[in-house]
Amino acid sequence: MDKDGKICYIEMPATDAARSADFYSRIFGWKIRKRGDGATAFDDTTGQVSGAFIPGRPPQEAGLVVYIMVDDAEATLEKLKANDAAIVQPIGGDPGEITARFRDPAGNLMAIYQTPKP
Repeated sequence: MDKDGKICYIEMPATDAARSADFYSRIFGWKIRKRGDGATAFDDTTGQVSGAFIPGRPPQEAGLVVYIMVDDAEATLEKLKANDAAIVQPIGGDPGEITARFRDPAGNLMAIYQTPKP
């Protein structure tokens, strides 16, 4: 959907694009593909946000943090731990919200968000 102001593309630093691609595919179900220029790219599960893993770019630090929507934050945290993600902030760090923050294999600070159930 082309909509003014919509986030559409993300460049993610990666020390090893294949490893990062495998990580996000296993944890979040992102579709991994090769772009025409041979770069490793991804599409999120909605097909609305895409991006590429950028080798050689240092990981971002705290500042802008991207949250990935999940159905079950506890189960996702277990998958993150099983796939060598460093948990930076466990669930409960943001009162009233179901969030957690982690560092991916390249060291990027990312987060998960689960919609609270009424």
